[in-house]
Amino acid sequence: PNVGKSTILSVLTAAKPKIANYHFTTLLPNLGVVKAHSDGFVLADIPGLIEGAHEGRGLGHEFLRHIERTALIVHVVDLTGDYEGRDPLEDLDIINNELAKYKELSKKPQLIVCNKMDMDGAQENLERLQKKLEGTGTEIFPVSAATVQGFAPLVNRCMDVAREHPDNLKARANAEKYAKVLAKTIVNPGGD
Repeated sequence: PNVGKSTILSVLTAAKPKIANYHFTTLLPNLGVVKAHSDGFVLADIPGLIEGAHEGRGLGHEFLRHIERTALIVHVVDLTGDYEGRDPLEDLDIINNELAKYKELSKKPQLIVCNKMDMDGAQENLERLQKKLEGTGTEIFPVSAATVQGFAPLVNRCMDVAREHPDNLKARANAEKYAKVLAKTIVNPGGD
């Protein structure tokens, strides 16, 4: 909670989610379309999960079911460590533990978005996170939603994943097949 997920959604899309500085401002998933390179993908802001979500604590199962339908999980972490004295690395572990216990969602591709990089303490925690994740292949994207910085690499990587996703590849193949069939059946109105 309170790491900037809704703010990031509002920065990257035309969505206008409720943004406020208190726990669980987002009570339902918010969706927005990110436009990139004459293409796009849907970005979903899922309400923050709490420890025990896999057991249904809070609205855990309801939120986790939304995550099942995603091609990619983008964790947003507040790297300042200011939020109620929480450790952002521990928060990430808690969320991944919940994902692992609910239909092994932790096996989905994941990116880590380190938000609030414009604030004190963020750089030190970024270095801790990079050290912790070294060798895991997990990609980290430092950003600042407040100053709207660092988003281009994140959007490009999300776009790559969206293009590679099996459902997207199948939809494109079906569209190409349909276009070929349609081209063969169209009668030229000019009589040629």
